[in-house]
Amino acid sequence: MSEHRGLQRVAVHSIDHFALNVPSLSEAERFFSAFGLDVARVEEALDIRAGDGHRWARILPSDGKSLAYLSFNCFEGDLPKIRRQLMAAGATVKPNSLEATSETGSIWFNDPDGNLIQVRVGPKTTPHEKTSLVHTEVASDSRGSCMRSELGKVRPRRMSHVLLFTPDTLRAVDFYEHGLGLRLSDRSADIIAFTHAPHGSDHHLLAFVKSTAKGWHHVAWDVASIDEVGTGATQMAAAGYREGWGTGRHVLGSNYFHYVRDPWGSFSEYSADMDFVSAGTQWPAGDFLPEDSLYQWGPDVPDYFIRNTET
Repeated sequence: MSEHRGLQRVAVHSIDHFALNVPSLSEAERFFSAFGLDVARVEEALDIRAGDGHRWARILPSDGKSLAYLSFNCFEGDLPKIRRQLMAAGATVKPNSLEATSETGSIWFNDPDGNLIQVRVGPKTTPHEKTSLVHTEVASDSRGSCMRSELGKVRPRRMSHVLLFTPDTLRAVDFYEHGLGLRLSDRSADIIAFTHAPHGSDHHLLAFVKSTAKGWHHVAWDVASIDEVGTGATQMAAAGYREGWGTGRHVLGSNYFHYVRDPWGSFSEYSADMDFVSAGTQWPAGDFLPEDSLYQWGPDVPDYFIRNTET
């Protein structure tokens, strides 16, 4: 049954998974395993799962790194309306593609940047309420931390969001709003924009940042605490992945973060305590100055963080 009562447009409710092309499956397996994700070889690809058990990603062999496709889920009764919205927004709907050849409850199309996108009938993978942050109160006369040798491996609970490079941020937001029903959360001019799903969603499910071309910037993974953000950074540094940005706290979305640079110049983010937009809530989207939109505290942004390695 559809859950879009009161909305002018129907909307997708979550991301099902993304598929990423990479030049080395062995390097991808090492990186994502070190990050704390479950990695399994399935034929000529990798399946990536987090602590919730959902398959969040497929990693595919290719000559270079790029987004192969991005898959969204919707409620069954909304799929025909989404198809009409997409066609009205100017999308060319494809008959079938990739793994959808035997899947009837799905739509495939290219967005204005040429990214291959799927909308399918599927479960809501985003939470219905804000994910809890684990914080332990420490009484007086007690140690508040454990020994470093006692730390367990950080294992993300779920995927939170993805961010794509685009040559036209406002065009991307307009298309996904009219085609898929996503809503603007916040933006900074035409530099960066964050969108959420109206059925209950983190502050951003899909975000866009301006570049000279399309590209894959990062995927964020939800962890349980600010300690896990920092411990994840230490975990990755010990595995040899020292480049990135963090640890810090964002302004738009409010989450604690640490980005780790992958072998192909994009990033995976440890993220904790992001703002949440409840189903039916009208979030007060704002347009913020660049200097007030990126981070509240943390180290300076490295030059390579905003570099599109696919251009």
